[in-house]
Amino acid sequence: MEILENKKAWRETYQQNWLAHLEEAGEVDWSLYQHPRNEQVPGAPGVDLHQSRLLLISSAGAYLKDQQEPFDAASRTGDYTMRTFPTATSWTDLAYAHGHYDHTMIEQDAQVALPLRHLQAWAANGRLGQIAPSVISFMGYQPDSARVVDELVPQVLVAARDLNAEAALLAPV
Repeated sequence: MEILENKKAWRETYQQNWLAHLEEAGEVDWSLYQHPRNEQVPGAPGVDLHQSRLLLISSAGAYLKDQQEPFDAASRTGDYTMRTFPTATSWTDLAYAHGHYDHTMIEQDAQVALPLRHLQAWAANGRLGQIAPSVISFMGYQPDSARVVDELVPQVLVAARDLNAEAALLAPV
């Protein structure tokens, strides 16, 4: 099963319409953007969360401010990289590089986009088997869905396997 059905055709439409306009006019015009549409939902069999290792994946653009490069929040075509950081990271050690949402709430309470403390409480009371030792974060502004599939998804899958994750929770912003 394909993650993005008809990827080649989608990419051509994206490049000829939305991206071409961006390059020619220097502005983003979402009316020219074709959202991907799949006939089948990609997925896998469910798991028993009570006995599974859950990986938190966030599109908040979080990174370790003193140790990692920030995401390219100024890019009009997106940043297709990811960062990982330990689940025990202090909120004060994180920064957010993402120019497409208001950071007010996440700066007041990081749990808005990174519900780690809630997940840790669930693991402590047996609702979850355990939480993976690291979080995966990326910048959610990624208009090129084909690049997400070709570049970001493989990075996430390698990291998830390395972390022995059996389930994942995507916390979008």
